[in-house]
This record gives sequence, structure tokens and C-alpha cells, in this order.
Amino acid sequence: MAYDEALADRVREIMDNRPYVTEKKMFGGLGWLAHGNMAAAALGGGGAMVRVDRDEYDDLLQEPGVEAMVMKDRPMRGWIRLDAGLCASVDSLRPWVERGLAYAESLPRK
Repeated sequence: MAYDEALADRVREIMDNRPYVTEKKMFGGLGWLAHGNMAAAALGGGGAMVRVDRDEYDDLLQEPGVEAMVMKDRPMRGWIRLDAGLCASVDSLRPWVERGLAYAESLPRK
């Protein structure tokens, strides 16, 4: 299943043409990288993936609409999956994408 183009457009709007953010097709979806570090992705199976601080990971999983990102039956600590409700509008998606962007910006540049 291809990623949701409308969701990708919402993420692009949030990224606001920052010159250091790039888009890259990956994992059957579309990812956004800040200075070469992945921040967020529109997933091929629906929903979005956001990079988060590992120290905040367990607390964030308690938020409505947030679950562990699982790849090959293995939870990826430091990555969360947002359900369709959180991805439905720029307003509900913005705090999550901005969280992922801020975390990616805090990492050493690649």
C-alpha cells in the first residue's frame, strides 16, 4: 500500500520548506530527514512514524493515538506510530512532527 499523499502534504506544510529538511522514499513510505537524521515518515501501511527521545518513549506510548513502531515483529524504541486520527489534520499532526523534527535536529549532522 502506498503512503497517503494528503498526509505527506500535511507533513510538508509542517516542515515549512526548511532548507535542511529533505524527503526520501523509504520503507514503502516517504521520510523526512533533518540534517540527514530521520525525523518522521508517512508510512506505506497508513499512519505516520515519528522519531522521539528514548527517555520519553514509554510516557509517549500512553498518549491517545500513539503506539510503538514495530518492524519485523520488533518494537523500535525511539520511534512511535501515530494512528489515522492524529494524522487527519495539520493541527493534530503538528506537535508530533515538530517533536520528531526537534529530536532529529538535536543529533549530530550526517
